[in-house]
Amino acid sequence: MSKPVVITADSTCDLSEELKARYGIRVIPLTIQLGEDSYLDGVDFCAADIYDRYRADGTLPKTAAPGIQQFTDFFTEILNTGAEIVHLDISSELSGSFNNACIAASELSGVYTVDSRSLCTGMGLLAIEGAECAERGMCAADIAQHLGDLIDKVDTSFVLDTLEFMWKGGRCSGVTALGANLLHLKPALEMRDGRLSVYKKYRGNIQSVYRQYVKERLAGADVRPNHVFVTNSGEVPQEIIEELNDMVRAAVPGAEIHNNRAGCTVTSHCGPKTLGVLFLRK
Repeated sequence: MSKPVVITADSTCDLSEELKARYGIRVIPLTIQLGEDSYLDGVDFCAADIYDRYRADGTLPKTAAPGIQQFTDFFTEILNTGAEIVHLDISSELSGSFNNACIAASELSGVYTVDSRSLCTGMGLLAIEGAECAERGMCAADIAQHLGDLIDKVDTSFVLDTLEFMWKGGRCSGVTALGANLLHLKPALEMRDGRLSVYKKYRGNIQSVYRQYVKERLAGADVRPNHVFVTNSGEVPQEIIEELNDMVRAAVPGAEIHNNRAGCTVTSHCGPKTLGVLFLRK
C-alpha cells in the first residue's frame, strides 16, 4: 500500500489560506528583504505591505529562496508523519528555490521535486491538481510525473497597469517605462520557457483592457473547467473582478473560479492593478 502524499510548494504559489487548508497543501516561505529587515513571505509580511513601504520611502523588496537547511527541516517534519512529498517550486529560471529543494531532497527518501516552470497561481493550479491526485490514491512518484506532464498546459499570464515597478526593480529601462505610460500602453505578460515575456501591448484605461485581455485569453483556449484563477495584485475594484468572473463563467461553463491576491513576488515586480486569468488547458 502506498504512503499518503502531501503536496508542498514554495510561497510563490500564492494560494489563499482557504485553498491551502482545503487541499492540505503545505507551503515553505521565501524570505522578503527590505533594506536591513528580513521577513517571511506570507507569515509576517504580505503583499499589501509592499505598497505601504514603497509609497513611504520608495523601497521595493528583494526575495530570497529558502535555504537548503530550511528545505531539509521542512521536508523532514512532513516525512516523519509517514507521508511522502511532491514539492513544487517557482520556475528555476526565476529563482534558486527549486535547486535548493532538489539538494535537500537528494539527502532524503520520499521527496519528489517538480520545477513548475511557472509562478503565482499558475504553480497553484499544479499544486491543487497534485492534491486532487493524492486524494484519489495516486502514489507520489506518479503524481510528480503527472504534474511534469502538465507543465506545458499551464496558462500563466498577466496584464499590467504600469511599468513603474519593473523599472524601479531594474527589469526595464526608464525610457521604456515612461514611453508606455505616455502612450497609455498596458503590457501583457505570459510565461514562456520558464520566464515572463511581453506578448502584447494593450492601449486604453485599465478596466477596458481587463475585459479585452480576459476575452482574448480565453477565446479558443480549450480550458479545463476544474479551476480558473482570476488573480490580482490589489487595488482592482471588486465590481470589476465580479464582472470578469462572469466573463469566465460564460466562456468556461462549470468552472470553479478563485479570486486570489498575488503574493510578494508578482506584487513587487508588477505593481498595483496587475491582473491575470490563469488556467489549465485540456
